Amino acid sequence: MAQPDLYKTLGVDKKASADEIKKAYRKLAREYHPDRNPGDARAEERFKEVSAAYDILSDADKRKEYDQGRLFGGFSGGQGAPGGFGGQGFDPSSFGDILSNLFGGGGSAGGAGRGRPRPDRGRDLEAEVSLSFDQSLAGVQVPLTLTMAAPCPTCHGTGAKPGTSPKVCPQCQGRGVESEGQGLFSISQPCSRCGGTGAVIDHPCETCRGAGQTQQARRLRVNIPAGVKNGSRVRIAGKGEPGRNGGPNGDLYVITRVTSSPVFRRKGDNVEVQVPLTITEALTGAEIEVPTLAGRKTLRVAPGTSHGTVQRLRGEGPPRLGGKPAGDIHYRFLIDMPKELTPEQSELVDKLSETMNGTDPRAGLFAQSSPSGSAS
Repeated sequence: MAQPDLYKTLGVDKKASADEIKKAYRKLAREYHPDRNPGDARAEERFKEVSAAYDILSDADKRKEYDQGRLFGGFSGGQGAPGGFGGQGFDPSSFGDILSNLFGGGGSAGGAGRGRPRPDRGRDLEAEVSLSFDQSLAGVQVPLTLTMAAPCPTCHGTGAKPGTSPKVCPQCQGRGVESEGQGLFSISQPCSRCGGTGAVIDHPCETCRGAGQTQQARRLRVNIPAGVKNGSRVRIAGKGEPGRNGGPNGDLYVITRVTSSPVFRRKGDNVEVQVPLTITEALTGAEIEVPTLAGRKTLRVAPGTSHGTVQRLRGEGPPRLGGKPAGDIHYRFLIDMPKELTPEQSELVDKLSETMNGTDPRAGLFAQSSPSGSAS
């Protein structure tokens, strides 16, 4: 029988990297896994083909032999092929390890962990906290109340009624997986009796009904580092839901909601302040006081400053996460135009206009050419 195209089975190019092959396998294995397609024989067969193809292409030596045409026959059930599934190149038990790593199955095909339910990592949690602008700059410790799954206080997480205990699953002997043989290789999948836990409970706890966990309120205080922004996601390691059967806790992710400041406006890692100037300050220059995050400072405004000019104060902006240098403060100068003039001001403006009468700021608009079709 013709050798199958394992690359085509996984949907990758023959020059695909190991990471690309692994990614394609994980996607297809999840799609066709029997747990997601109960009773679908076609999906089950496709799952076996994908797993078999991955077993070859994920191993550098097997892949080399396959590419050189020395691996053949095993994929379609052939026997006696040198290095093929019927020879030394294929270990049927490896599928148990592959699926265990991918789907979290309990115990390897060799029976490691026999009789003990597999440890499961606790779920990650998310929570939002509201901070003032000043708190986001300085850092703060905030209280949180979270509702999460935690070990049942009645059975202490066993899921069994007090005075009883879970027993080893008689169907998988505590491994949490079942092996189904077909031809020259076998596929391991979560045990249908215990769901992959490796244990069964004959007398469930009345409080948690055998789940081993209940929803409980937990109060804690978390440290928010200086420099967070609106929408920052802070990871608090190990503060998520407790793990089961000795597994590690999940993590807590805190989303910060920062109120805006009436003076400082966030611009990425920097802040901006709008600073009004009088006409005379903009014309002749001036020394003015401006706010900083730590107090006040004097800035020199250059003569002839235009509306919208930005002056930067380096390194005096908000702190940045990860120990990076602080941002900057940008001062944007806005010329404050009076809406009405007193008679004296009008007279002075007229005199200023007379002295500057020879200057036309719009002359450059017409210096290059006249409108098309107009007479010169």
